[in-house]
Amino acid sequence: MNPLTTSAPRSGGDVLNTPDPRRWWALTLLCGAFFMVILDATIVLVALPSIQADIGFSEQGLQWVLSAYALTFGGLLLLGGRAADLLGRRRLFMTGVLLFTAASLVCGLAWSPAALLAARVVQGVGAAIMTPTALSIIATTFPDGSERNKALGIWGALGGIGATAAWLIGGPLVDGPGWEWIFFINIPLGLVALALSPLLLRESRAPTASRSYDPGGALASTGALVLLVYAVVEAPEIGWGDVRTILLVTGSALLLAAFALIESRHRAPLVPLRFLRSRTLVGANAVMLIMGTLAVGMPFVLTLYAQQVLGYSAVKFGVSSVVLALAVTVGAIVAQAAILKVGFRPVAATGMALMGAGSLLLTQVSVSGSYFGDIFLGLLVFGPGVGLAFVTATVAALAGVAEHESGLASGLSNTALQIGAALGVAIATTVAVTRSEDYLAANEGANPLVVLNEGFQSAFLALVVLAGIGMALALLLLGRLRKAPQERLEAVPVPVPND
Repeated sequence: MNPLTTSAPRSGGDVLNTPDPRRWWALTLLCGAFFMVILDATIVLVALPSIQADIGFSEQGLQWVLSAYALTFGGLLLLGGRAADLLGRRRLFMTGVLLFTAASLVCGLAWSPAALLAARVVQGVGAAIMTPTALSIIATTFPDGSERNKALGIWGALGGIGATAAWLIGGPLVDGPGWEWIFFINIPLGLVALALSPLLLRESRAPTASRSYDPGGALASTGALVLLVYAVVEAPEIGWGDVRTILLVTGSALLLAAFALIESRHRAPLVPLRFLRSRTLVGANAVMLIMGTLAVGMPFVLTLYAQQVLGYSAVKFGVSSVVLALAVTVGAIVAQAAILKVGFRPVAATGMALMGAGSLLLTQVSVSGSYFGDIFLGLLVFGPGVGLAFVTATVAALAGVAEHESGLASGLSNTALQIGAALGVAIATTVAVTRSEDYLAANEGANPLVVLNEGFQSAFLALVVLAGIGMALALLLLGRLRKAPQERLEAVPVPVPND
């Protein structure tokens, strides 16, 4: 999933008065590290079938390759940004890069599903530290105004570039030296970033005498999400009424209640509960969450269909999916102008409608399908919807928010995106596996490819339903455009369709 919506605060007492002469070199370094995160987020999708066959993941377990990373990243993102502000941004940035790089090495060397998932969790921790810290360094390195907007625009443009590069690079790596190299490719980038950080980045921290964290809130919210996703994935096999499923859902609800209690009493909560009083803010994050389920759930199902049913190589699938990244970029560009003209609701609803229509087209995939007959049109319709919904949800999440709270507001938006990504692959997996098992039970001895295809068709249909829910949320919860300064719109990055 994609760490693209976290913004840095626009002002702060720790911004140095004299512009750093190395600031553009520093931006190059920070963007390089960010590119590594984006590349890793998308490139894993291309390799999933190979990872499953080589290491031995089950159909239900495969989704954890994405979810383990997304849940950790999303759950610890706000805590990572807060820790960087208080402990030192350069120090925490280097810590995040070190964790991400070391975890990438272990991912490539993974000898079992458990080893790979453990390393993906550590990767998520590294990304949760590195990404908000890098944005905070940009804010404290570049003067407020045109220079900062330009720097943020360059940062955001890496979204579309990174996604396109991942589709093109991932296939040759998987079909060539092997899937392990989608992780090994991070190592030289990480080592260069670690070597150059002390030379190019100034150390800085927030000017506050009070150092207060909220690790309890971060752990409670992350734990609640992990239990919920685990329940959704395991329920088809053990039964929704099974005591284990009930215990998992109950445990998730209790941890969520504990999170609310912690936030209401902590002196420096990760998420002040007063934020939930804004209908537009709640609506923006709800739309972002649903967008995440669709933008990651659809490519997750599609890569399995193309490679397992149609027999595509990783290279062929990666090249054929570039149209999705390009279509997302077009939708994002259109959204920035459309929001100013017609407001949040129509643009977000249109985005959800396009994602639903694209998913509906993909429900017609068949065992004897072809790229232009079964895949191309669905991607072409789906992609602009991601761009429209993403940019609208990002801008809406910041509308009317005080400048000193813009970092928190956009951090919540990115957290919603990562949670949506984890739920998307969990729901898609659950629906596909359940339908395949039901079809096989009713048609004993059926062609295995037909069985798989039935499951994938149902998963795409489930995404259509989710898109309908997202469209309703956009129309009901998103308010009018109260404040959308041009400088804020210029800083809205172009999204990656999957993480």
